[in-house]
Amino acid sequence: MKSILIKDTTKEEREAIIRQSLDCGGGCENCTGCWLGGGNPFEMYQRYIDGEMEIREINAEYNARYLRG
Repeated sequence: MKSILIKDTTKEEREAIIRQSLDCGGGCENCTGCWLGGGNPFEMYQRYIDGEMEIREINAEYNARYLRG
């Protein structure tokens, strides 16, 4: 498996990684997954696509909101 780290990818590759990762295969019709607190998932990972923050950092930041209690 190829690395998904910012240093090992281009912006175009990072965008493809996010699109492939978020493709549930069912389309968005009648889906409420994005409404469960994450908002638009593509906006959530824009900092990764732009090369500003790794996926793991974005996920940790998102999860931290729920661990603080």
